[in-house]
Amino acid sequence: MPAGTITAIRQQSNDPQRVNLFIDGAFALGISLNTLVRERLAVGVYLDEAGWERLVASEQADQALQKALRQIERRPRSIAEIRRYLQRKGFGEETCAQTIARLRELGLLDDADFASRWVANRRALRPRGARALRAELRQKGIAPAVIDAALAAEDDGLSESERAEAVARSVLPRYAGVADWVAFQRRLGGYLLRRGFAADLIRPLLSRLWQELHPGADELD
Repeated sequence: MPAGTITAIRQQSNDPQRVNLFIDGAFALGISLNTLVRERLAVGVYLDEAGWERLVASEQADQALQKALRQIERRPRSIAEIRRYLQRKGFGEETCAQTIARLRELGLLDDADFASRWVANRRALRPRGARALRAELRQKGIAPAVIDAALAAEDDGLSESERAEAVARSVLPRYAGVADWVAFQRRLGGYLLRRGFAADLIRPLLSRLWQELHPGADELD
């Protein structure tokens, strides 16, 4: 951008939170009100090359912050999710780091809190095994130690086998009409596997449930 003096600042007609800057009578660029205030811009201020660099960096930082805030408004996010999102939007590493630091300072990004809420939500609304929860949180970029702490903090007092049985019984009515053991094992077992329960827990559980549904059935191998 050419050096010059700000001769006008006009609010944008389609966005009241942004303004257009005019340098020496010609339109220069649009910026947010946050950038305007932060950089103390006003009619009569002279912008040299260094001033332009600060202005552009400040506007980039504000855009990144606003985009990240909109993502967090939709649902809580992990630090890695926000970093990946900003990178996809074309922001540089320095801007990403500054944005994340600001959001953490505001208490809006906290991986420990995110992991704890994720585990609590899953166990309340979509129960699944610890293996599935770990995989989900790893995908969100949560560190293993933070995952361990979240699982321990949200312990519901059930063992993994008890949790698997609770999940199986919650959906058992939909499989009660399956008359073939192999089909029952494949369908209900597949359901439990997809929810992160280990195969060595599933097999004896399926055998016991099958015997309950079919008391006269032969002993299963």
